[in-house]
Amino acid sequence: MTLRELQKQQTRRSLLDCAKNLFVERGYAAVTIDDIVSAVGCSRATFYLHFSGKPEILQKIGAETMARRAVTVYADLDAVLETGSRAEFAGWMRRAVAWFEENQAILPAWDEAVALEPEFKAIAKRAVDELPAAMPRYLARWGARRRDEAHLRIELLVSQLERFFTRWAVQGTIDSSADAAAEVLADIWFPALLPPESRELSIDFR
Repeated sequence: MTLRELQKQQTRRSLLDCAKNLFVERGYAAVTIDDIVSAVGCSRATFYLHFSGKPEILQKIGAETMARRAVTVYADLDAVLETGSRAEFAGWMRRAVAWFEENQAILPAWDEAVALEPEFKAIAKRAVDELPAAMPRYLARWGARRRDEAHLRIELLVSQLERFFTRWAVQGTIDSSADAAAEVLADIWFPALLPPESRELSIDFR
């Protein structure tokens, strides 16, 4: 890598880091591109060499986080559902809540961008659409004819978890421990993710 390429890479990293810090501190709408370049000490022209605008820089900030959710959280769910154990599923639910806690700082900016930026809705939708792809065994159990329904169930699970976490951790309008919430969510979602024929078999609901 040449010195010029290294400097370009460092500038891009600085833009991402400063934008993330500003989004966390102020929220998405309150931060301008001028705020970001001022924090880095570069020009708007330099910013646009790397990113097309605020939606793209937030997408890049969130890309690693959302990709890790698919690779770890939902690949983990795929293995857990195969056990047929509600106890294992409740454990997964606690780990999913922990993922939200770990990434709590940036998630409000992500939600704000979805509400404000039409182009960001498509980005957020792709991030959710990718989650079932990390669950091939789950999809196989539903079969090709019911694949769309299987996808929808995961999308609804993601939506409820996101809404729960917003109300619980961000707004503080749900008064519960993480463990208690995970147990109730497991009661709701463990049977909902099983194909109907599987619910009629001997499943370990302990």
